[in-house]
Amino acid sequence: MPDYITASQLQIAAPLHDFLSREVLPGSDIDAATFWQAMSSLVGDFSPVNAQLLRQRDELQQKIDSWHLAHNDQPHNADAYRQFLVEIGYLLPEGEDFQITTDNTDPEIHRIAGPQLVVPVNNARYALNAANARWGSLYDAFYGTDAIPDEAGLEKGTAYNPSRGVKVVALAADFLDDALPLQQGSHKEAVAYLLAGPENARQLQVRLASGDSVKLQTPEQFAGYTEDQRLTCLLFRNHHLHIEMYFDPAHPVGKAHPAGIRDIILESAITTIQDCEDSVTAVDAEDKVQVYRNWLGLMQGDLSISFTKGGKQLTRTLNQDRHYKTPDGKTLTLPGRSLMLVRNVGLHMLTDAVLTQQGEAVPEGILDALVTSLIAKRDLQGCGRFRNSKAGSIYIVKPKLHGPEEVSFTVRLFERIEQALSLPANTIKIGIMDEERRTTVNLKACIRAASDRVIFINTGFLDRTGDEIHTCMEAGPVIRKAAMKQAAWMQAYEDWNVDTGLACGFSGKAQIGKGMWAIPDQMAAMLESKIEHPKSGANCAWVPSPTAATLHAIHYHQINVSERQAILSDRPRASLDSILEIPVLANPEALGQDEIQQELDNNAQGILGYVVRWINQGTGCSKVPDIHNIGLMEDRATLRISSQHIANWLHHGLISKSVVIETFKRMALIVDQQNSNDPDYTSMAPGYGSHAFIAALELVLNGRQQANGYTEMILTGFRKKAKQQPEKL
Repeated sequence: MPDYITASQLQIAAPLHDFLSREVLPGSDIDAATFWQAMSSLVGDFSPVNAQLLRQRDELQQKIDSWHLAHNDQPHNADAYRQFLVEIGYLLPEGEDFQITTDNTDPEIHRIAGPQLVVPVNNARYALNAANARWGSLYDAFYGTDAIPDEAGLEKGTAYNPSRGVKVVALAADFLDDALPLQQGSHKEAVAYLLAGPENARQLQVRLASGDSVKLQTPEQFAGYTEDQRLTCLLFRNHHLHIEMYFDPAHPVGKAHPAGIRDIILESAITTIQDCEDSVTAVDAEDKVQVYRNWLGLMQGDLSISFTKGGKQLTRTLNQDRHYKTPDGKTLTLPGRSLMLVRNVGLHMLTDAVLTQQGEAVPEGILDALVTSLIAKRDLQGCGRFRNSKAGSIYIVKPKLHGPEEVSFTVRLFERIEQALSLPANTIKIGIMDEERRTTVNLKACIRAASDRVIFINTGFLDRTGDEIHTCMEAGPVIRKAAMKQAAWMQAYEDWNVDTGLACGFSGKAQIGKGMWAIPDQMAAMLESKIEHPKSGANCAWVPSPTAATLHAIHYHQINVSERQAILSDRPRASLDSILEIPVLANPEALGQDEIQQELDNNAQGILGYVVRWINQGTGCSKVPDIHNIGLMEDRATLRISSQHIANWLHHGLISKSVVIETFKRMALIVDQQNSNDPDYTSMAPGYGSHAFIAALELVLNGRQQANGYTEMILTGFRKKAKQQPEKL
């Protein structure tokens, strides 16, 4: 346990106290005494309410469990079930129609549709990569991924492959033809891009191989340019997104292009969520300081990280803004970085980084909201090298809220923090993660509770699936995990989120988001399928990497999301009854033992592959090989699904405890082998007594008893043990 320092009736762990006192409060306009008193007041006033809201979750779950136990020998009665949810206060009245009134937001929130990155803020390199992913090379994204298959003659190899490069240029030209069509001909035929006219009335002309000179079909798409004795860059705009075309006839790629095009750069990750929650492992004061210190560095603009790559020493910092001349002779500046949001933890997390006088851990969400807001205030004061929010807002994404009462609680917390930090009302905006069933079915009421500060609703289908399994735990054995994506409730849930957001006036005001593409090495598949997100009316969707952001940006050039939203706003609303359909097996006896074991193997291997890194190495999100050695982005949301799925089948007798343990031991051998090249890895076999292995089993064997199926409490306990008693390699 760290040393604690008493401040205004609270005990602050020394590392956190020192960090705030020495690095955050100096230079702010909040003196230390005022800050500590504000923290004490917030903890004293909001902790009891936080605890009551968690008790209400448990009470509702107990009532739902009792309902299913009383009716599990009868056919499911949807009307009776819905009425029961109303009677217990789980399903609330929607109330009158309304429109959100959020203002003072940046265009990345209310106007620009595009990809959104989510990244663990405690990893400085990842955090900087994500913030800098506002712009990405389309050439690199095509060349370096399976968007172009490694067919004969097109292999990536270790040296530049000109044949693959030709394919890249052709695909990029196809993109340009779609996003920036010419009056006639194709960008494939371009041999020169020329500027004509005086400096205050520049016009773009494209010379084709035929000798013809043509313009863009929409000349207004030409937005700017840069020159250095020659034309070096053209800037275009489509659907509020920008495209850069770089020229360098001396560059190997530019030299091979008839018009000297060296690269096509796309505006890619429009927004980035710097995550304090699911993708990090912050189990004590030292970990929290790392989370907050990196957020401070991002807000001040001085975060940097040095590392070795390819034998070279590199230093990464935040990118500068980008400057251009406009066709009418003025100067245009575009941000070099994503607009950064910060995701706090949920209500269910407690932290011993701060203790009450009685030695009780405090709600971590209260600490997160106060500290991340205090740090972000630096940005609003213009104290950093760059501005994040030019509109003067702080954007906090709040996960795992259960219903409008918890949204109201969070809004009241934000109001008090604004008062404590002398911020104007509604400075702190809220992003509502629609990832728990009680929020889904009450989404309109949730939005109403934050109607003057909501900037974001997002379907987090991974956590939502975990909550679905836990909520209907007593209803019967659930369908196989892969089948959940095709279940009736899932599609209704995705549509309901969009329908509700549009009905509440999100179009042109706030983000409607979709969840993660979790297979970072399968970009060809992502290009084929993820266009469904903008088609669905979502103006942002999560991607696992900067490269994925650049490729996904293509979809927002293909689909005008605001026009799509206008069309969708007239469709019939998704069905609440479909959302409330319970995804249990219609005939569990029809599942063969091979199918059951296959499902168990897959889930167990995924759990172990993620948990062993979480417990032993403090890695909260990473690409983990699945049972088929396909790398999947794993975080606590995917863990929640797998652990709850096994817990459900175990509870209903499809599998036994002994089979679960045997399977975990067998899968531990596979996971150990998959990590055999990692010098920092600690094997789980053959002893099977490591913190990681025991934690993984605990998540399953006691999964039914975990509040809402969350994994954090078990993970945190075992991670603390691993930090205090490291196991030998």
